[in-house]
Formats: sequence, structure tokens, C-alpha cells
Amino acid sequence: MDFESKIISREISELLWEKEKTLATAESCTGGRIAEAIIAVPGASKYFKGGIICYVDEVKENLLGVSRQLLEEKTAVCEEVAIEMVKGACKTLNTDYAIAATGFAGPGGGTKEIPVGTIWLACGNRDGAVACKVEEDHGRDINLAIATNRAIQMFRDYLKQEDAEEVVTE
Repeated sequence: MDFESKIISREISELLWEKEKTLATAESCTGGRIAEAIIAVPGASKYFKGGIICYVDEVKENLLGVSRQLLEEKTAVCEEVAIEMVKGACKTLNTDYAIAATGFAGPGGGTKEIPVGTIWLACGNRDGAVACKVEEDHGRDINLAIATNRAIQMFRDYLKQEDAEEVVTE
């Protein structure tokens, strides 16, 4: 794990400790790399409950509750599936938050409409989530590293934004 990822994971740790909240991951193409980044910080067991590696649609549907119709109509590589994965992970693992990733890391698997390097990331809670798309193909290893780093950055920023909104409304 690179130095920047360790700093981000430490920030996430501090934010979750302060909030006394829990986190889970739901990962398809990243295969556990996001969870690995989260648990790199000592004490992660206080807030990280676990992750679901949902490499195939059957697992997304059966364990995370992703709609079969959505998977058939839009494929697993879309914003809506990433968001359903977040909500499903929160429900299945009984956590406050989740981070999800679904995409085509390569070298194969992509289509003309959804090329290799397309990875949807999402984070949030049972009530809602934010998502972003990674689109460039730099080869499998780099695609996965970029997606993992972007996912934890997005979650850190989500937590900070949530804190800022709480301060404004108090």
C-alpha cells in the first residue's frame, strides 16, 4: 500500500472512531483490496465489520439484494448497481456505512459500451450513497490500485462532508 493510502486509511479510522460508526465493503473487481486498505490501520476491528467479495452477479443478488432486473438491464458495471451494493452491504453486515466497487479491471471483460478500465465506486449508508466512475485503462494492476485509492478517498471525503453538514445543522 502506498503512503497516500495509509494516510487516508488513518483519517478514515479517526473519523469512524470519533463517530463510533461501523463500516463494511462490497467488492467485485477489487476483490478485497479496499478492505485491505481499511484494515491496514491498527484498531480497525473497532469499526470494520467485514467485506463481501461479490465477483459474480449471483452473489450481488443473493447476498447484497441487488435487483436481478437491474443486473440484466444495465449489467453489473453501472452506478445503480454500485449504490445497491452499498445499501446491501450495510444491511447484510449491519453497518452504518459501506464502500462498494464494481467494474472491468481487465485485461478482458469489457464491451464497446463499457470498456475495460470502467469501474464504478460508491459509498454511503442504507439511505443513500454517492458514486463515481473510473474510466481509463492502465492495465489490471494499476486499474485496481487507482480504484482502491479513489474509493477510500471518496469515503473519507463523504465522512468529512457529513461532519460539515452536522456542524451547519446544529
